[in-house]
Amino acid sequence: MRKLVIGDIHAGLKALEELLEQLSPAAGDSFVFLGDYVDGWSQAAETVEYLIGFGAHHKSLFLRGNHDDLCLGWLRDGVENPVWLHSGGEASQQSYRGVGAETRKRHIRFLEGLLDYHLDTENRLFLHAGFTNLRGVQHEYFSKNYYWDRTLWETALSLDPRLTPADTAYPSRLKHYREIYIGHTPVTRIGKERPHQAANVWNVDTGAAFKGPLSAMDAGSKAVWQSKPVHLYYPDETGRNGGG
Repeated sequence: MRKLVIGDIHAGLKALEELLEQLSPAAGDSFVFLGDYVDGWSQAAETVEYLIGFGAHHKSLFLRGNHDDLCLGWLRDGVENPVWLHSGGEASQQSYRGVGAETRKRHIRFLEGLLDYHLDTENRLFLHAGFTNLRGVQHEYFSKNYYWDRTLWETALSLDPRLTPADTAYPSRLKHYREIYIGHTPVTRIGKERPHQAANVWNVDTGAAFKGPLSAMDAGSKAVWQSKPVHLYYPDETGRNGGG
């Protein structure tokens, strides 16, 4: 049985379909989607609809990304955050033009039902971005940190690799979990093209919103599957390369 972690999709449905074809899902597989399903390429509404259908047939957990929360604010409440519009929101709005009221309601329910985090029986934590409370994720006071925080990843990257959890200087946040899986901050920013580990944190966002591939990782074996760079599926689009 595989526990398959899927990085940030950013409306790149064509890449997701190819990636899942590579994975050839089996009956015992489970999936953890790390969030940011929308905002970037042109298939936001189509991606959400696909994920709803996928979750009906496969054991899946869908986590909340910051872009999902922003898109929900627009779909449900009409909030048009200027930063969101510049960072992929306009593409999502375009995708939802012509989508009927019932479909929009179904997508709102999906986005409202996304999980902040998942902690499994093997003490592996999955969430979109991070948390700040030194006592652990369940003590986080600001819930938006689950899908906005970058300090967890920055802390893991800056950690002296000679330190171990037994050292007093080892960050308390990292000691609580055997492994932590995140997205949110593309590893392409540090020159990587595959999911990257820093301390006990695995970052599976390989820059699908920009010029990187979409990635999946087996949390058990650490095997990795990748699509082509997502921009190759959308040659007439800029994705988030054109705006934030």
